[in-house]
Parts: sequence; structure tokens; C-alpha cells
Amino acid sequence: MTKALFEGLVSDDYGNAVSVEYVGDDPTYVIIEDGFRYHVDAHRIDEQVLDFFRQQVDENKDMVSQGMLKMMGKDDLFSKVAVDKSLNDVDKTFAQLYEQGIPEQGRMLLGMLGFKVIIDRHGDILKLDMPAAADNGDSE
Repeated sequence: MTKALFEGLVSDDYGNAVSVEYVGDDPTYVIIEDGFRYHVDAHRIDEQVLDFFRQQVDENKDMVSQGMLKMMGKDDLFSKVAVDKSLNDVDKTFAQLYEQGIPEQGRMLLGMLGFKVIIDRHGDILKLDMPAAADNGDSE
């Protein structure tokens, strides 16, 4: 069974959090509009978000690689090769996410950082709020 990856992080275009319900084994995000319950395929929404992440990783591979090495506290050649391999195999990582899901603590952290997906009842992403990068410069 696959999981809804961004449960608790998806809202409708009115700002209401959407719930997750299963239709058979398939997760859906449920939008309630005018008394009707619209079941939107969670995989469709999640795939759109993951495609955005994939694109960001591809466009910023060096920066992402350096950030991961810094977080790990490593800067040796073997660690760099391992990180670069994992970035090149991002599709495998995403496939595993569908089986395991994002842990609740991870989703809570994303929410606290400002991550939110806003969808309509047709399953289109209207807006994707991403956490802002910290400003390392001096502001006046």
C-alpha cells in the first residue's frame, strides 16, 4: 500500500486542511466543497511536488551535495561520492517514500518551516509554499 506523502501539509484553495482517506488501497486527499467530498488521488499531488523537488535538486546539485556533506560533518572523497550517488538515484529514494511515507516528525518539521501544498478539487497544485532560505547577509 502506498501512502499520502504530504498528509497534514495539504490545504484547499480556501486554506482548509484536507484529510487523507483511502479508496481501496489508494490514498486520496479529501476536499470538502459545497457539502461534496472530492477525493483527489494523493499520488498525483505527491508526484507533482516530488517533480518540483527533483527539478530543484538537478538545478542545484553542487549546492545540495555541499549542504549534505556539511550536515553530515564530512568532507572526504568517499562521503562526497556517496552523496553524489544518492543525488543521482533520487528516483529510487522517491519510490521508497511511497512505500514508507515521510515520518510524522518530518512532516511536522516541514509544516513548522512553512511548507504547504495548496490544491483544487481537480488535483491541480495552485501554490507550493516552501521554507525560505535563511539570509546570511547583514540587513539594514
